[in-house]
Amino acid sequence: MSPMTKHANAEKLRFSAKLLFQFRVVNEGRPNVMRLCEERIIVIQAPTARNALALAKRRGKSVMHSYKNDAGSMVHFEFVGIMDLLHLGAECDEDEVWYDIVQRKLPMERAGSILPPENKLNAIREFDLKL
Repeated sequence: MSPMTKHANAEKLRFSAKLLFQFRVVNEGRPNVMRLCEERIIVIQAPTARNALALAKRRGKSVMHSYKNDAGSMVHFEFVGIMDLLHLGAECDEDEVWYDIVQRKLPMERAGSILPPENKLNAIREFDLKL
């Protein structure tokens, strides 16, 4: 049985993904440099870490939106990327989820230095070692 068939028939595993979002405010045609950022952790059920990563990315992209703030400036809530992906075992309760709000300088423009490569995400590394 191939690893793909084995995973396709397996029950879904639980993962948590840490998603990074930014609030990019455009005032008089210029985006702000220091941006309020949200680090959101979500729980995902998937048969493999790679499937969980794909689902997390889709989820992040699906919540992006824009609006006009009280000062009349456009605010863009944007998905920057995945900061971490963990396989959740028995140590984690089913309903646990949390988030953090932080200030970052140009997060979208600096995503390459903020976000780890996908093959370095905890669950991806862990599952790749098992194959």
